[in-house]
Amino acid sequence: MESHFFAYLYRLRYIERWSLMRNVVKENVAEHSFHVCLLVHALCTIANTVYGKRLPTEQLVTAALFHDATEVFTGDIPTPVKHHNPNILRNFREIEQMAAERLANMAPEELQPEYRPLIETKSTDPEHSRYIKAADLLDAYLKCVSELSAGNREFSVAKKQIEQSIEKLDMPEIRYFLKHLAPSLEKTLDELNEEEG
Repeated sequence: MESHFFAYLYRLRYIERWSLMRNVVKENVAEHSFHVCLLVHALCTIANTVYGKRLPTEQLVTAALFHDATEVFTGDIPTPVKHHNPNILRNFREIEQMAAERLANMAPEELQPEYRPLIETKSTDPEHSRYIKAADLLDAYLKCVSELSAGNREFSVAKKQIEQSIEKLDMPEIRYFLKHLAPSLEKTLDELNEEEG
């Protein structure tokens, strides 16, 4: 029997993010998912290498890959809309769960045991979920930095709000990333090349 599972996952590239804001560079959910995977990998690597933790990096990267998969049905609901009041957020979570069930049911039956847990539930370990949330916020922060570097002040308030959310996580891995890896994302290609030469 034909499965539409991957056909829908590939449609994540059509779901635009930051829809309420003027963007210098458009971003879609597929790109965002890739970036979150890179950042989860980086945060786990920092945690394990620098801080001596024992995080299952590959498992968390895989979970991050599917963290927004339901948006193929729900679209990307902007954070200010989702969090406007508790009723909206609760209703959105119900819609998100229905979308997750629909997508998981599309996978071939023999593959569902592998894909269903990735799509229907966030990581069951709160500490693992925390790293995915941290990477999600970090990607939003880097988007703000990128837009501000391009002269788009539209993202200045969002950057401050995201910085506050990141600080609340109180994760040394994020502080390490922001100190050692994030600054170069504000530079132009010429500036990056100059420093290499």
